[in-house]
Amino acid sequence: MENFFHLKDNKTTPMTEVMAGLTTFFAMSYILFVNPQVLSQTGMPAQAVFLATIIASAVGTLVMGLFANVPYALAPGMGLNAFFTYTVVFALGFSWQEALALVFICGVINILITVTKIRKLIIVAIPETIQHAIGGGIGVFVAYIGIKNAGFLQFTSEASSINTINGQPLKAGALTLKHGVESVVSNGGIVPALVNFTQAGALLALIGLIIMVILNVKKVPGAILIGILLTTIIGIPMGVTNLHLSAANSFSSTFASLQTTFGAAFSAKGMGSLFTSPDKIALSIMTIFAFSFSDIFDTLGTFIGTGRRTGIFSDADERALEQGSGFSSKMDRALFADSIATGVGSIFGTSNVTTYVESAAGIGAGGRTGLTSVVVAGMFLLSSVFAPFIAIVPTQALAPALILVGIMMMSTFKEIEWEDLSQAVPAFMASIVMGFVYNISYGIAAGFIFYCLIKLITGKVKEIHPVLAIVTIGFILNFVILASL
Repeated sequence: MENFFHLKDNKTTPMTEVMAGLTTFFAMSYILFVNPQVLSQTGMPAQAVFLATIIASAVGTLVMGLFANVPYALAPGMGLNAFFTYTVVFALGFSWQEALALVFICGVINILITVTKIRKLIIVAIPETIQHAIGGGIGVFVAYIGIKNAGFLQFTSEASSINTINGQPLKAGALTLKHGVESVVSNGGIVPALVNFTQAGALLALIGLIIMVILNVKKVPGAILIGILLTTIIGIPMGVTNLHLSAANSFSSTFASLQTTFGAAFSAKGMGSLFTSPDKIALSIMTIFAFSFSDIFDTLGTFIGTGRRTGIFSDADERALEQGSGFSSKMDRALFADSIATGVGSIFGTSNVTTYVESAAGIGAGGRTGLTSVVVAGMFLLSSVFAPFIAIVPTQALAPALILVGIMMMSTFKEIEWEDLSQAVPAFMASIVMGFVYNISYGIAAGFIFYCLIKLITGKVKEIHPVLAIVTIGFILNFVILASL
């Protein structure tokens, strides 16, 4: 184990790596239940998506651990599965089989641009200030996920601020909802506020946050995982931790339904009907572009945001990334592992698989090598049998871990020269905006666009890396495409 993972060189131990893996898994295990709920709205069998999520996550994470030897975990991306369902299937009219085919093509493209070093050129082209901003921005994003999941916030929206309910324009006093409220979209008039902590869930999350802060300040080994377990136990008498075990998501009940989604991307209803008309070809290309762009920059943002500060990707790795060939660095291998995961996921029946920002929870718990990822992959496989037990851990026990890790990651902000507006503006756009818009790739896009804009108006165009210029133009085109869908 030592010779394979180089634990001593990375200043870690097997126990630390195991605890880090468990921490990462529990921080992202919600995807096992959320992903089927989102994708099943397209007509896909929820149980099949559940098992496809497990398989894709386990395979991708295992490759990440064994091939790249870095502590990152992969699973179907939350924003990407929402795009799959609400935009590609509902808005654009693709069938779920066709959508899976589009995801598979996206995976192939990502593999090609990884092998041909296009992905690496993108990383090299990112200015150091933006890299630090991305790191802090990931922290803001993670912490906001934790605050939201903890139930610390409530939002008020007056009727004049509501755009749609269940996808239909609001007509005050004249709206009838036959099946209840499914979704509400409001504009900037929505106002966030702190809850009054009369709800048991929010109170439990607050208790958990206090416990984890104390344990981390006292430098207790495995503080985050211990905090999750203690919070889960405290939640039992509070009525938040649900001890009811259900076999609805067991392996035996999901395996039979997997045959519905397995290989559906290549069926007559999938790839076979995807390019049947000129209009559909153009729409397919735009959709693949949107899928690929979001996938790539979610992953790059996570790697840059967590790897630089923790030393997971060393200076030697960065030099090998720029100067080496083939898979000469951990970053090379990590990017390749992420690329093939999307292809695997589409074959079994799930949307784009990406490197999870929740990996920061395990990294914060001390994970430094691929052993952490191997543990996460093992837990994913075990969850196919013990899914009812995974559901016992409440969201309120996981949320404090994300808040604390987000705080730790924001330390990269100190490397930014905030008094220099030419650096501060792009840094703000790439970091704080990331949390505000709840999207890593959109935050990075905002940072790139304003960085290039400032260089243009200050006459320093030559300082813009050609690859950065191309990517920025691509982001702008992507926004135009999304606006036209």
